[in-house]
Amino acid sequence: MIFIIFSIVTAYTVLIIGFIIGFDKVKNISNTNTAPKHSFSIVVPFRNEAKNLPHILNNIQQLNYPKHLFEILFVNDASDDDSSDLVKKYQQQFPLINIVLLNNLVKSNAPKKDAINTAIKNAKFTWIVTTDADCKIPPSWLQVFNQFIELKNPVFISAPVKMEVKSSILKHYQHFNMLSLQGATIGSFGLKNPLMCNGANLCYKKNIFNELRGFEGNENIASGDDVFLLEKMATYYPKQTFFLKSKSAIVSTTSEKNWNSYINQQIRWASKATAYKSSFSKFTGIVVLLMNLLLLILPFIAFKSTIFLTLFFIIFTQKIIIDFILIQKTATFLQSKTSLKNYLKTVCLYPLLTTLIGLTSIFKGYEWKGRSYKK
Repeated sequence: MIFIIFSIVTAYTVLIIGFIIGFDKVKNISNTNTAPKHSFSIVVPFRNEAKNLPHILNNIQQLNYPKHLFEILFVNDASDDDSSDLVKKYQQQFPLINIVLLNNLVKSNAPKKDAINTAIKNAKFTWIVTTDADCKIPPSWLQVFNQFIELKNPVFISAPVKMEVKSSILKHYQHFNMLSLQGATIGSFGLKNPLMCNGANLCYKKNIFNELRGFEGNENIASGDDVFLLEKMATYYPKQTFFLKSKSAIVSTTSEKNWNSYINQQIRWASKATAYKSSFSKFTGIVVLLMNLLLLILPFIAFKSTIFLTLFFIIFTQKIIIDFILIQKTATFLQSKTSLKNYLKTVCLYPLLTTLIGLTSIFKGYEWKGRSYKK
């Protein structure tokens, strides 16, 4: 038993330390206002986003990039609110911005992937940039993508996403969970073994997407429009798959409103893990799950010997410290350092929720955007 505990703790510690080292290996990129050269097709799938669309529409109007070098393709995924009307109104209000409104052509069990496919088939420009309707994008967004393309000659760029900080245990927990995911993402790119990315902020070459047949091979999985594409890119173009670590490229997203919605979201994200092809991704998922499961089990077996209770406090303290180092680095980069004071309020929830979500995702389906998906 002690050997198993030691093995899990060692594997987890080495993994997080690896992410910390990898995080520092990815160099920060400052916006130098490189001359605009590259053209972008921004893809925004939406379903009943009337409350959020005004924000991203205003952000698009404020982009510091030549209007003839980008277009925005909004893809309506069977909305039954005023979302489409808002986009049409914006088209009329800002005729100089190239806005295209499309209806999603659903052909699979993955409507969002279908929406992105629909947009790409209609895209005019070289680079595809994806984000979500509930996101806020910075004015320098396309500028820094253009600069990075000139600098690195990539085919796939993962870029940073942060969650807006709000005051409640649920919001704090989601914020720190996002920080840990972003930290692991950046760290894995630094280790030359990219683990994940976020579809709210991606940029990739349209011709390479088509060459690799896009989402073909995982159409039966509703989520994963980001990670499965990353796996393909990293397999066929490992030296041209990068993370853009730039404050000028940070996209902000909103948190879920209640615990049920949040857990449902996390189950959706975790449900694709069993389909990962990357051995490193599978290893990471298993180690994280086992570490959190271990912290749940140890207090219950402490009655056999007080050594297990001692081990629990030692291991939990060690986990809190090494996790915090990665989270602190990520928060500093994402300009969210003021939120760190709430870290200790949420750490006790991690083992329980991570284990619950991880195990539930193996057996249970989920709901998303008013649709049900079975396992």
